[in-house]
Amino acid sequence: MRDLDVKDREILEILSKEARVALKTLAARIGLSRSATSERVINLERNGVIRGYRADIGEIDANVIRAILLVSLKRTPAVSLLDLLAQNSQVRRVSSVSGQLDLVIEVEARTIDDLNRVRDLVASHETVEDITTAVVLRRDIDRQPS
Repeated sequence: MRDLDVKDREILEILSKEARVALKTLAARIGLSRSATSERVINLERNGVIRGYRADIGEIDANVIRAILLVSLKRTPAVSLLDLLAQNSQVRRVSSVSGQLDLVIEVEARTIDDLNRVRDLVASHETVEDITTAVVLRRDIDRQPS
């Protein structure tokens, strides 16, 4: 895969905030033709930089159980685990981090049993060395991206 250039990074920045932006609008905003922009987006998808598009839905039900799974891996990258997590609608966010941990997984579940199923799915994956679960008791500060 080639390195990402300035235009690729502009595309990713826009799509990360507006996944449903029209190709024509995206092209105009980055200053390229529609066909050149389309080709870049297709290449980013093919190379796994763009792994999918989703609706980021705000809080609907305040009675959702939120938890953070702190994961140490046996080896990185763990693409098969990331693919598995991407298919699970209860997984809200996955971040690769530096330090002793490798992944921080944010989960929203309806019940403790649902949370345990997600946790067990992660814990039983062949690449997972260790997992710690922290149930979120309260969000004291919750800033939305601007």
